[in-house]
Amino acid sequence: MKRHSAGTRTLARTLLASAVLACAVALAGCETDGNSSLIPARAMAPLSPEMVSLLEQKGMPKESPILVRIFKEEAELEVWKQDASGQYALLKTYPICRWSGALGPKIREGDRQAPEGFYTITPGQMNPNSSYYLSVNIGFPNAYDRANGRTGAFLMVHGDCSSAGCYAMTDEQMGEIYALGREAFLGGQKEFQIQAYPFRMTALNMARHRNNPAMPFWRMIKQGNDIFETTHQEPKVDVCGKHYVFEAETKGHFDARLPCPAYHMRDEVAALVSAKQQKDDREFSMLVARNTPTVPFNTGVDGGMNKLFLAKVRAEENKLTSSSPVFALGGEQHVPAMGNNVNPPRLPDTPTTASVAPPAPAPAQEPRVVATAGAGTSHSMLGNLLEHKWFGQGDTPPAQAQNRPATQPPRSRPVAEAKAEPRHHPRDAHAAAHPAPPRPQVAERKPAPAHTQAPAPAPQTANATAAPWPAPAAQTPALMAGAAPVVSGNNFNSRWGEVR
Repeated sequence: MKRHSAGTRTLARTLLASAVLACAVALAGCETDGNSSLIPARAMAPLSPEMVSLLEQKGMPKESPILVRIFKEEAELEVWKQDASGQYALLKTYPICRWSGALGPKIREGDRQAPEGFYTITPGQMNPNSSYYLSVNIGFPNAYDRANGRTGAFLMVHGDCSSAGCYAMTDEQMGEIYALGREAFLGGQKEFQIQAYPFRMTALNMARHRNNPAMPFWRMIKQGNDIFETTHQEPKVDVCGKHYVFEAETKGHFDARLPCPAYHMRDEVAALVSAKQQKDDREFSMLVARNTPTVPFNTGVDGGMNKLFLAKVRAEENKLTSSSPVFALGGEQHVPAMGNNVNPPRLPDTPTTASVAPPAPAPAQEPRVVATAGAGTSHSMLGNLLEHKWFGQGDTPPAQAQNRPATQPPRSRPVAEAKAEPRHHPRDAHAAAHPAPPRPQVAERKPAPAHTQAPAPAPQTANATAAPWPAPAAQTPALMAGAAPVVSGNNFNSRWGEVR
């Protein structure tokens, strides 16, 4: 009888999962980016034995709710899951294979920015027929984005390790993330939250990026981060006065475009968050007083890649051996296969200085992993079940690729490493006595001088007890200077040619 009951439950779950995904496909009509009404096997694949074992070790039911956190600079995606106590705990951290744009929120269609902020995922945003293995529509633009006039659509977390305004994982990773979301929906979760940040919201990182024009926005969303980190509960998110408010209780009504009504935060939550913010503010002030070096915000590069994938790409490009330090960096843990469409980031041709000159050289950091991936049309499947139009063209590339930041005189080619001194040969003496005539040299064309961008003023330290930091009333494209990259033709965009 128990076997029959277990088999019945398994069949019921399979049918329910099929119904959920089939409903999403049916609502999408003929405009799925996979162009199929059939549910592929990859969307119904069960959790791996390794994941099931990990869930058991952490005391997390397979069907319990999930929450996703994304950190651009570190190129990491975290899946959190409710444990038996009802609090969220970290289940697994996934290295992000590729993201595009620069640090900072998405402003307009075609800027290649991957979104930052708080987004809600429903079953209808899970796309089993994605052309990029599997995908989850982030839900951009949300109420905050629309209130601030931001444009763009169909920005995803997907597989295939190629990005134009998205967060791209490997197929192996995306299959597991998709399955975790599917199981949570089957367990009764109606929607889950994605929190997308520019970096881990530590005092040190806030000090390093203190002159970035996006800092007012980052201070605002940091409050949501602090609520989650102090309570391990999903923060309640509302929008009023064109900015986010968190855990806000009011007798009025929140309207994204109208001034906020009187509201307050529950005392126990406010106390925890205030203590954390005061601690962070003290540390931030100390770091600024020490003149902590700042990070350039206009680097001329596009997006990033986790250092594990970057190390693997470099090892393959340079045909390094297993004894190489770079190869060893990527070999410390399992690195999922990236597939054949990866377009790794490239560093700019010329160095870019920080907005504030540091008194001493900054500590060595991992290279910013960003790419010259083409800004192709981003077809994807599902939008919001109730509010969004289902399918259409995604972000389109700007009419002209943005020029790279201030250039310097061209650097000479690096000198090859010295090899062991060869033995002398009679022909060497003859060659020395009769040198070959010099070849004519072609003058190298010098680049045109570029205008130097004035540094942005450093923002004031946030008050721990103040109201949530408001976003700028009007943000200009200049805030995202450098977000539009030099576009390569042999990458993500070219693969969409036949679809467009």
